[in-house]
Amino acid sequence: MNEPRVAKDRLLRMCARLTEGHILYKKEEAERYGCSLRSIQRDFDDLRAFFADRNEETGTNQQLIYDREENGYRLDPPTRMLLSDEETFAVVKILLESRALTKKELKPILTKLVDCCVPVDHQKQIAQLIANETYHYMEPHHKKPVLNTMWSLSSAVRSQLFVNLTYKNQKNSLIKRKVKPVGILFSEFYFYLIAFIDSGESAEFDNTVKDYAYPAIYRIDRIQRFDVTEDHFRVIYANRFEEGEFRKRVQFMYPGQLKQVRFYVKEISLEATLDRLPTAKIIKQDKKGYLISAEVFGDGIDMWLRSQGEWVEIVEKN
Repeated sequence: MNEPRVAKDRLLRMCARLTEGHILYKKEEAERYGCSLRSIQRDFDDLRAFFADRNEETGTNQQLIYDREENGYRLDPPTRMLLSDEETFAVVKILLESRALTKKELKPILTKLVDCCVPVDHQKQIAQLIANETYHYMEPHHKKPVLNTMWSLSSAVRSQLFVNLTYKNQKNSLIKRKVKPVGILFSEFYFYLIAFIDSGESAEFDNTVKDYAYPAIYRIDRIQRFDVTEDHFRVIYANRFEEGEFRKRVQFMYPGQLKQVRFYVKEISLEATLDRLPTAKIIKQDKKGYLISAEVFGDGIDMWLRSQGEWVEIVEKN
């Protein structure tokens, strides 16, 4: 390849990486392309002029700047926002701690997060910080990939399409259901499909608290087979299922009716209780502790209350 073509190719590659949000370092680029620091500096000057001309043509306000803190060149503002080192590290730690994915699914996600979001000279630091956890990562015992299934089901949720599924329950019995999928949630190691079982009547349903027909909860790794049909169900927008509101009120993904619980909690467990139960409200404080009221779905709350031992005292459930 002749010299002008090599220079043009180098310039295009540098431009592409800048638009992807990378910070470019003069010495690193010179080593990458086997050329002098002066050649790389000319490239940066040309790129700066290119973005300035582009601003005039398109009305944008993006420029190539030298970041003195990073000692490198970057676009300001970036074409796309990337995670910071700190944000990437937090996301990686959450993924590792969740233990929701098989090793085969998790490893490429971690690699892509670090490669895409962390500057090359910082990647070693991130890799060292997570090396031990990555090596000792314990995948879920079911060892089933869930990403493709979860994505297909999420498409059915978005498009409001009936799904026929075969599901292995906790007793290892296979059951078949036609359901109206309304959400995907994650809790305690597993991803779940939230769906209303089709009653065989009208495809239109109402899930307000007043006329509450609670949804079924299916662990996605236990779905043996599923078929997204071409049949639509209709949801009244005002009564649509809201994953965030449901998640506030369900514990350990146990389904059931909506109910109110009231209990006392000692001060030592107050903060953890308020974090565990987003709908919890402090009614009063007295010599017994803090009287808490919370709105919850199902019987999962009973498991949690029993796990707190002497720190809680149940007053009322209805």
